[in-house]
Amino acid sequence: MTSAQTQDVVDLLLQQHEQIRSLFAQVKSADGERKRDAFHQLVRLLAVHESAEEQVVHPAARDGAGDAVVDARLHEEDQAAHVLSELYDLGVDSPDFDARFAEFEQAVLAHATHEEQEEFPMLRRKTDPDRLRRMAGAVRAAEALAPTRPHPAAGESRASNLMAEPPLAIFDRLRDAVRDWRQSQQD
Repeated sequence: MTSAQTQDVVDLLLQQHEQIRSLFAQVKSADGERKRDAFHQLVRLLAVHESAEEQVVHPAARDGAGDAVVDARLHEEDQAAHVLSELYDLGVDSPDFDARFAEFEQAVLAHATHEEQEEFPMLRRKTDPDRLRRMAGAVRAAEALAPTRPHPAAGESRASNLMAEPPLAIFDRLRDAVRDWRQSQQD
């Protein structure tokens, strides 16, 4: 068995939280094109990560962690999607970007800490290990089909995500391909 087949969903999400922390540091320490690239990587990771959590993890966590904990995480994710969308539109070269980005980083890291302390331990205690491993596969599948940037107007409910995300994901991936092609033509 490969490590992807044995990794459970909590370990996968913790690993992604570390990648998110690393990308925040990269955005803060870079400038110009490197900053833009790191920010686009962060946008993509946050978008697919939160989408997969909303579809796979939060519904399963309601049993152990409870509605109040999950609803609070969903609210934080919705707020973060709005701010991330604003930051994306603002652009890394804006004079307001760094201050807004620092506030956003604090909110996202607090959200990750809440998940790590309140949701993940209960999920691990209350869920069969085999199911946790299957959930990791479901998260990977959801991420493969998720939009690559936030779409706060699409809503935060699981039903709205299931309806809106596939066409948004196609649109986002086409936009990403065109952006990457344009950048390759400028080099």
